[in-house]
Amino acid sequence: MMIYNDLLAIIGDADRVTINETVREQHSKGLTYHAGKLPDIVVFPITEDEVVEIVKYASVNKIAIVPFGAGSSLEGHVIPLNRGISLDFTLMNSVVSVQPEDFLVKVQPGVTRKQLNLYLKKHGLFFPVDPGADATIGGMSATNASGTNAVAYGTMKRNVLGLRAVLANGDVISAGGETIKSSAGYNLTELFVGSEGTLGIFTEITLKLSGVPEETIAAKAYFSDVVTAGAAAEMVLQAGVRIGKIELVDAKTIEAVNHYKGTAYKEMPTLFLEYSGSKEEVETGITFIEQLMAEAGSRDFEYERDSLRRAELWDARHSAAIAIVNQKPNQLLVSTDVCVPISELSKGISYSRGVIEKYNIDAALLGHVGDGNFHAVFGVNPNDPDEMERFHKMNDEIISYALQHRGTCTGEHGVGMGKIPYLEMEKSSSLQVMKAIKATLDPDNILNPGKIFINKEIEASV
Repeated sequence: MMIYNDLLAIIGDADRVTINETVREQHSKGLTYHAGKLPDIVVFPITEDEVVEIVKYASVNKIAIVPFGAGSSLEGHVIPLNRGISLDFTLMNSVVSVQPEDFLVKVQPGVTRKQLNLYLKKHGLFFPVDPGADATIGGMSATNASGTNAVAYGTMKRNVLGLRAVLANGDVISAGGETIKSSAGYNLTELFVGSEGTLGIFTEITLKLSGVPEETIAAKAYFSDVVTAGAAAEMVLQAGVRIGKIELVDAKTIEAVNHYKGTAYKEMPTLFLEYSGSKEEVETGITFIEQLMAEAGSRDFEYERDSLRRAELWDARHSAAIAIVNQKPNQLLVSTDVCVPISELSKGISYSRGVIEKYNIDAALLGHVGDGNFHAVFGVNPNDPDEMERFHKMNDEIISYALQHRGTCTGEHGVGMGKIPYLEMEKSSSLQVMKAIKATLDPDNILNPGKIFINKEIEASV
């Protein structure tokens, strides 16, 4: 009870400090198969000053702190492996300021993607990074999220201009600023974006915004197999088309979505595409894309201008993971996350399908193929040792293939606790630099310990 009384004295509101077991359970895990662990306590700050005082208390007492947003992480980022404090930013969800003429907005970390875009609509602006889930901006920044729009607008690193963060000793730093570019010293903004709560805790984030396009057309191109669909995606990108979105789903994904949502989409490997711009640009662009799809072997091509129908089309893509897992009861989500250079895309997809079949795993293949990122998505029973062994072998082989072909073990989900061995394989020459940065900024290892890498030097001294 000491930690409860101490934090209650800092917060002064019993509704925002809790040791309730149900609330702790909700903060013990993310969306996937990784085993959860209960935090000792959950705290809901509402100001930066409160975050500072909580971190100072944790620093003095060497208590672990894990930031928590929407809980939608896929690699165990929010699991409090060392128990301690789960710091829930649900109530720090204000849009601090909008500067439409500068195309930027400042937000607290608990603001969600959909909440932000609804707020920005009146300004004719939007925030383009779309990972699918209605994640918080803090969580998206922490994992360097991307999603369906990444091919046109980039990942969070490209869209976060600046931030405020509380360090492990309670100091507050400001990184970046309000300009599109800067050469002033080390780029601390990009260091913190993607650091998964291990270097500092975000309290304010400055984002770059984009104008809502005049015209948008969404399209679907159907193929006989995923390899042909992947090759078609390569063709679009290599042709220099200024595509907004290009997503691949296989027949298993469409089948699952139809069953889950009661839709009747054609159950064939499909490319979902979107093209935006002026009316003249869009008309010319979609015609060219249709021609490219035909040359690449498309069996059929459909497109939609109506905004509601476009939303329905993309809702089917965003529902894919839930639909796939929903097919079998008592299973938890797995979503692999490799990314390869565009020229390796179709070969990587083909190889991955072979590995999936080799280990007899009922997985769907889908992904943001516009930037070479694709996923095998399925459900697993963590209590079935044979199934888990087959999953891990499959995952090992797909990641090893990506690394051998100039790729990465994670294109957007982050390392968390699930990709630690693979990061060591991928970044062996620079891992010691990462560990040195962590040891400097968080010498007592209280900020989300056990994520990204295991720093034995820090842990031995704590």
